This record gives sequence, C-alpha cells and structure tokens, in this order.
Amino acid sequence: MPGNVAYVILGDFAPLDQIHALEEKLGFNDPWYVQYWRWLSHVVRFDFGDSLIMERPIGPILWQAVANSAILAVISIILVAIIGIWLGVYSAVRHGRASDHAVSIGTYIVLAVPEFFWCIVLIVVFAGTLNWLPATGYTAFQDGFFAWASHLILPVVALVMGLVAHVSRLTRSSMLEVMHSQYVVAARARGIPEARVIREHALPNALLPTITVLAIDVGVLMGGMIVVETIFSYPGLGRLLIFSIQQLDLPLIQAAMMVVAVIYALANLLADVLYAFLNPRIRYGKVAHG
Repeated sequence: MPGNVAYVILGDFAPLDQIHALEEKLGFNDPWYVQYWRWLSHVVRFDFGDSLIMERPIGPILWQAVANSAILAVISIILVAIIGIWLGVYSAVRHGRASDHAVSIGTYIVLAVPEFFWCIVLIVVFAGTLNWLPATGYTAFQDGFFAWASHLILPVVALVMGLVAHVSRLTRSSMLEVMHSQYVVAARARGIPEARVIREHALPNALLPTITVLAIDVGVLMGGMIVVETIFSYPGLGRLLIFSIQQLDLPLIQAAMMVVAVIYALANLLADVLYAFLNPRIRYGKVAHG
C-alpha cells in the first residue's frame, strides 16, 4: 500500500529522526514474516490491537461497525427475498404481457446504472426535494424507533434495488423453465388449478437456485455497503474500511478486511449447504446404489 503511516501520524513535515523512531516503535522495520506472525498471534485471541489514528482498541470500534452493518444487511436480504422472488414469479406468470415487459425493462435499467447514482437520486428526491427523510447519518434505536428507521430507509433502498433486480431476473428464468417441465404439464393435465400448480409444483423447484444465490448475495452485499455507507455517512463496516484506507491505519485495515473475508466465506459456505439441503440429489454423503 502506498504511503507511510508515520507521516500520517506525525505530519508530512515531521523531522526524519522522529519518523524513523515511530517506525521502529510500531515495528515497521521488522521483517514481513515477523510482523505477520505478531499480527496473527494476536488475532487468534481476537486482539486486533489499537488503531494508529484513533489510538483506541480496534475491537469495540470494529464490532460496533459490524453490528450497524448487520442491521442493513438483514433488512436488505429479507426485502430482496420477498420483493425479488415476488417480482420474478409475477413476471413469469405473465410472460409476454405488458406487465412482464415493464418489469423486465425496469430491472434492466436498475442493473445497468451504477449503485452510487441511485444513492444520489434518492438523496436529491427524498431528502432534498421532498424533505421526507434524512440524507445522511445514523440514530440509535434507543433514541426512538421512527428516528432510527428514518435513517435506514434510504441506505436500505439503495442496497436493495440492484439485488432485487438480480433476484427477480433469476427467479423469472427459473420459473419459465420449470413451468414447461413435464411434471408441471402433468399437473395441469390432471385439472389442478393454475394457482395451485404454481404454488405447489413450479415455485418450490424454481426457488432452488434463487435461494442459493440469496446466500451468495450476502457476500455481494458487502461490496455495496462500502459505496452506500460512504455516501450516506452510515457508521458501518464499509465506511470504516474506507476511513482506515484513507488514513493508512494498517491494523484497522487488516481487521476490517479479515471480517469482510470471513463474512464472504461464510456466505458462500451457506450457499453450498443450502443447495445440498434443498436438492436431495446432491446431498453430501449420499451415494446412490443401483
């Protein structure tokens, strides 16, 4: 990483002897493997050290940011699952109609436009023009539910838009494929009502790839949070990571990136487990015998 933390702490015009003394104190002159082992031996004990810039223990700072981001993530994933799947099913059932084309065009537009653009549009419209919601910041739940919720609405909407479009497109494609399958055609031939065919035969099978993608989207959500939390000044993990990079706070960068990596790995593991659980044909440990 370019830059020198000692200059960040002491200033660009600090005397060289002070710069060298601080580098020695922080252990930057040690070999890389010594620095890495020192960091790893503390991390396994959940000791992330102190922030070089804020001069406070990293643990409380990091966990507070993770908790704030978790609020956004949980609300966003729930909304993505509900809205995205409903839109996908609605579009598939009305395949070829005007409503299907409208949903398709809308999702393509959302997917084509960068996330930061939607953040700016939301702020200009709902915080600036209409003055309905706060543009930035965060209020704790203890300060009142409505104040807390009002600060979450715009960041959540910005996070949800792209993922809803993605999930709805995937659900629509899966539904269209399943609705032409033999077991769905057979169910219709038996005179089962169309609503029941969709609900009991088509939808459960069409949701298999969608549910696993939703688990992966938990990891994808982390990338979106970096943009959204920075624009909305939301005190979450994404904004903390950007702050630590801008300030060259190496211990804080390492701790934040480690948490992001763990979350992404767990999200992908959850996707694999869900796919194996929901699809009996590939459950681990199950071997078909002829």
